[in-house]
Amino acid sequence: MDKKLRSGFTTGSCAAAAAKAAAWMLLTGSEKTNISIITPKGAAFDANILDIQKTADSVKCAVRKDGGDDPDVTTGALIYAEVRLSDAEGIRLDGGEGVGRVTRPGLDQPVGEAAINTVPRQMIKQGVAEVAEAYGYDGGFDVIISVPGGEDIAARTFNPRLGIEGGISIIGTSGVVEPMSEKAILDTIKVELRQQKAEGCKVAFISPGNYGLDFMKENYGMDLDRSVKCSNYIGLTVDMIKELGFEGMLLTGHAGKLVKVAGGIMNTHSREADCRMEIIASAAAKEGAGTELILYILDCLTTEEAFAKLREADSAIAERTATRLMDGILASLNRRSGGGIHIECIMYTKENGLIAASDGAEAMVRDNREQWNG
Repeated sequence: MDKKLRSGFTTGSCAAAAAKAAAWMLLTGSEKTNISIITPKGAAFDANILDIQKTADSVKCAVRKDGGDDPDVTTGALIYAEVRLSDAEGIRLDGGEGVGRVTRPGLDQPVGEAAINTVPRQMIKQGVAEVAEAYGYDGGFDVIISVPGGEDIAARTFNPRLGIEGGISIIGTSGVVEPMSEKAILDTIKVELRQQKAEGCKVAFISPGNYGLDFMKENYGMDLDRSVKCSNYIGLTVDMIKELGFEGMLLTGHAGKLVKVAGGIMNTHSREADCRMEIIASAAAKEGAGTELILYILDCLTTEEAFAKLREADSAIAERTATRLMDGILASLNRRSGGGIHIECIMYTKENGLIAASDGAEAMVRDNREQWNG
């Protein structure tokens, strides 16, 4: 039996806790060695405050990142927040040493901004604002988040490839890092598939996640919450579907995952492989895309951007490219299954909507709607 893995907290939570503690010390003049914040998920984070540095008009302190049992290169890093009183209104936030800066479009923050994502920004400002309200301060603050050694840590991430230079990103949407062992994930997938089979389902509906929840509901009447979430383990999930004796399988997913399958990549985690743009560019080249368009695609950060550019440049080439990619996805899935399973697929992106659907995908949805909505 797997041991229970220990959860941790994101760099965003660490930055928010450090900023709140610094603001508290700045306004009270007292020292604080621990502080609590509530993460967006609702979990309390009781943080130890380290390396407190005070001046007449500022306080700087740190929280050590603990990612729990999740394998995270930022675990152990000190996330600092420096808070200063300001004559300007509101809370101004920026990144300092070791926090990356955005140099290319298509990311969470605009070009030129510190790579502190939206939710951490909200958490940091909320914590500082709570302290200001508690002590009757209605002036402004300048908050600088820094991570000594962050540039070296970032070299082991995808930040340089994404156009984030000079350090790590301050990230997290729930505030909590919830690790799960590979075995536990695969066991969960198999249990859910076995349950569907026991309930008489002949077709397994699977998706990597809920990214396209609204799209699938609006266009196909499908609730992805009822699908089996295969995470990045598409190939191993196909193996299970074959082993359990399903007659068919419908894979629905965002192009950011499924494009990799077109290239034969059956574990879509970024640490395993990330050649999405090369796969899209290759398919586009085979369908007549010119050199300039191919080079543009190769330089894209996201599949959203790549498909948007394809459609803008030449809608006919874009459609043929999508069809070629879908053919590649089906070929990879059928090769993995070894035949004997009727496999269909729907691929979409958030901004571009439907990218491609295999010939029998809509019929499979229609024929199994009762199972789906049961």
